[in-house]
Amino acid sequence: MDRDGDRTDGDPDVDHDRAAGLRAEDDRVELGLALLARLEHESLSLADAVDRIETVTTDPTVTRTILDRAELRGIIDRDDGIVRPKSRQYVRFERDVITKEGEFSCQRCGSGLSTGYFIDLEAGELGPFGSSCIRKVTGRDD
Repeated sequence: MDRDGDRTDGDPDVDHDRAAGLRAEDDRVELGLALLARLEHESLSLADAVDRIETVTTDPTVTRTILDRAELRGIIDRDDGIVRPKSRQYVRFERDVITKEGEFSCQRCGSGLSTGYFIDLEAGELGPFGSSCIRKVTGRDD
């Protein structure tokens, strides 16, 4: 048994895989929280907030965790299907966005890109995005 009471049967591969999975989920949660903290919206629908979070993860459990923790940490307020980011620290394109040349697929829409835009957040790098999708993800365009 591990410290959470789950059976491992002493298999180090099971323990390692479980630990790696938890770290990956934690990374996605922290990245999602960092993104929500930097959105340039007064308010947005829950569906639009989930659209932004889906650039980090499409796992519904992780998405729910991100929204719940964001509310608990005071990053957002949620009320009746509306999400209100509380921070006014927005992504600054000249400082927080990194441009890379190469062959990419947009993290949001899947389009092929020769120039990828990445958001440099405290929790890690998010992207690549195309020029219009990065503006949509950050809240610069609706």
